[in-house]
Amino acid sequence: MDVSTILILAQDGLINGAIYVLLAVALILVFGVTRVVLIPQGEFVSYGALTLASLQLGVMPGTVWLLLILAGIVAAMETVRLVSSGAGRELPGALAITLVPPIAIAALAKMCASQHLALGWQVLLTMLIVIPLGPLVYRLAFRPLADASSLVLLIAAVAVHFVLVGLGLLFFGAEGVRTPPFSDAQLTFGTLTVSGQSLWVCATSFTFIALLAWFFSRTLYGKALRAVAFNRNGARLVGISPQLAGIFSFALAAAIGCLSGVLIGPITTVYYDSGFLIGLKGFVGAIVGGMASYPLAAFGSLMVGFLESYSSFWLSGYKDVMVFAAIIPILLWRSLSSVHYEEEE
Repeated sequence: MDVSTILILAQDGLINGAIYVLLAVALILVFGVTRVVLIPQGEFVSYGALTLASLQLGVMPGTVWLLLILAGIVAAMETVRLVSSGAGRELPGALAITLVPPIAIAALAKMCASQHLALGWQVLLTMLIVIPLGPLVYRLAFRPLADASSLVLLIAAVAVHFVLVGLGLLFFGAEGVRTPPFSDAQLTFGTLTVSGQSLWVCATSFTFIALLAWFFSRTLYGKALRAVAFNRNGARLVGISPQLAGIFSFALAAAIGCLSGVLIGPITTVYYDSGFLIGLKGFVGAIVGGMASYPLAAFGSLMVGFLESYSSFWLSGYKDVMVFAAIIPILLWRSLSSVHYEEEE
């Protein structure tokens, strides 16, 4: 292996690692706030890439219909909950909040789908379509189970994953897609050639991470999310709603997943089920951080990116095995170094 090959593999590792950092941050955020291991995080990635590809073809994205279906089911659930609890007066406002934004987004998507907008506007429309799916998934599948055990929440997450994968096949088909790159520029540094899309991925990912760090440390809503993640009961006592925090965390997770899908669309072919494996590698990074530490998760995600890149050179058929096998020593070390408590009946 010469220096040129080492640099090329390092570039690939950095690009992949930047995406895994975003996904690891989303997983830790959702787990801290809601105790849900968000296995469907990868579906937001594939939905982002597939939705953008549909818009570029001038076709109405299938995610629009999914958005309307989920909004209708959540509205029905909200109606039953409010009527059975005797809070019928709140029903019109609740239905308006649940149904009006998805219908407005669907109308905008129908109007703009055939217009072949500029790439930037297509990306914004893609984000607008996919992000509301996160809160709707939370309200439909996880909010009714908010007080359940972690095992029940994990089972629910697995069920949601399979449902979203099946719906992805239904709405988008089995064909893979690739979207045009944000930039066709090619920069040469000695023997290393760096594409403009690679620079877009790294710059966007680390800028978004910096914005999230500012959000959690400087804004009231960010501090509220941190409070819920640290102590749900204490946050509730000071007036912070864990349910609203859960909705907001799922919205951020959907935004991160959609952004990741938009960024990787020009680099790799994305299928309806591609997101699961991508999200799982972000989960490995989150495991390195103990599902709690953002800096350690970022380090672990970059490690996963480099390990995957160099493994693909030496053992291309076993690169995924190498990545997931890295969890074993990490889990063993955490198990031996942590204090164990017996569960109370």
